[in-house]
Amino acid sequence: MTCRRLNMKSSISNGSRVSRKLVAIHFRLWEAIKIPPEKWSEADYGSEGGGFWVVAVIGRKAVWFNDIEDGFNCSLYTSPGQLAEYFCDQDALELAVQKVLFMIEAN
Repeated sequence: MTCRRLNMKSSISNGSRVSRKLVAIHFRLWEAIKIPPEKWSEADYGSEGGGFWVVAVIGRKAVWFNDIEDGFNCSLYTSPGQLAEYFCDQDALELAVQKVLFMIEAN
């Protein structure tokens, strides 16, 4: 495993650790949108590490781990496997899930 993969795996908590940090509604949302981590490409900064690890998908949004900035982001994607936006929010996974819920409630 590469160093990037290890950092991502340590940042994506297992279910019991995530559940301790998320309130019930956030945890239910996480359980509904999470996917097994997979590398997706990103045009601006993703080529260096072979893409970024996407860990959840909902609608046209993907929650992904930015191993350059060591945090999670939520971006639009053009098609599965291709992130359309780059962000460097450095959020914990719990905060990224909360932001997804805010997006759902706002629209």
